[in-house]
Amino acid sequence: MPLALWCVLIAALLPMLSALPAKFDKGYDNANPRNPDFWREGFRARAASAQANGFEAFPFFAVAVIAGLWQGGDAEWIDRLAGLFIGLRLIYIFCYWTDRANLRSLSWGLAFASVIAIFTSPLWS
Repeated sequence: MPLALWCVLIAALLPMLSALPAKFDKGYDNANPRNPDFWREGFRARAASAQANGFEAFPFFAVAVIAGLWQGGDAEWIDRLAGLFIGLRLIYIFCYWTDRANLRSLSWGLAFASVIAIFTSPLWS
């Protein structure tokens, strides 16, 4: 199985892991996990935003990997680009957690470019 497909699984899990550290806060109420007041500001708000963006980024990435492989893109290139996407998304999450907006935007843009490259890989690889 190509590494890129494992990266799809990882990308599906990353949004949930993005918010996990905020749930270790003693103010977190598991009986009311979506309480908007808990997620309103600071680290917890950034973790929730990282989670939301992860859910937004996942479908295009998953479709790009499947389409790239299905349409005959070079599996080695797709594996590398999928690994790059995961690495950049990890940087993105870290930047969101640590409030580094410029680096976060750069990592988002590069991750998006890697998805475009995966999707178009049958044309150039």
